[in-house]
Amino acid sequence: MAVDMEKVEMTLLESEERMQKTVSVLKNEYLMVRVGRANPHVLDRVMVDFYGQMTPVNQVGNISVQEGKCLVISPWDKGLLKNVEKAILASDVGITPTNDGNVIRLVFPDLTEERRIEISKQVRKMAEEAKVATRNVRRDTLDALKKMKTAKEITEDEYADFEKEVNDATAKATDQIDKLQSEKEKEVMTV
Repeated sequence: MAVDMEKVEMTLLESEERMQKTVSVLKNEYLMVRVGRANPHVLDRVMVDFYGQMTPVNQVGNISVQEGKCLVISPWDKGLLKNVEKAILASDVGITPTNDGNVIRLVFPDLTEERRIEISKQVRKMAEEAKVATRNVRRDTLDALKKMKTAKEITEDEYADFEKEVNDATAKATDQIDKLQSEKEKEVMTV
């Protein structure tokens, strides 16, 4: 039976894309981890009631960093100040906003050693979850390839080659996750 290389290539390509997507998601999650410095990305998931429509806070005003420890949110419509403040309080940002009638300020406190260790554990947990997701993609891909081998769509030798390719992609993604984790842990633990 002729080998359906297009099917195999699609399976391998999809596998690698899913692994890289896992790495990208981890990268984005790490942007939202608070490390003591003001970072506008901590507000990425905060949604504001914008005239009946739930809208990301970064789309209803300007967000700027002041003196490295303070985020200043300037809504384009001053009538939104209360809604933005309410949305931040309801979110998992963990900082109480101050509203002066013109802008909202979020002052980031210095992290204690205890809190840094706690965040570092959270960073490791996020990395481990990303590795598990990557290994799940690997398992699914190898299962698909085994089915092709069982159905005589690919030979034993081809299966071995494709398995090596999948394992290499898994190792590459895991290395990227490890690198991201160590960079983020270093950032968290730096005073």
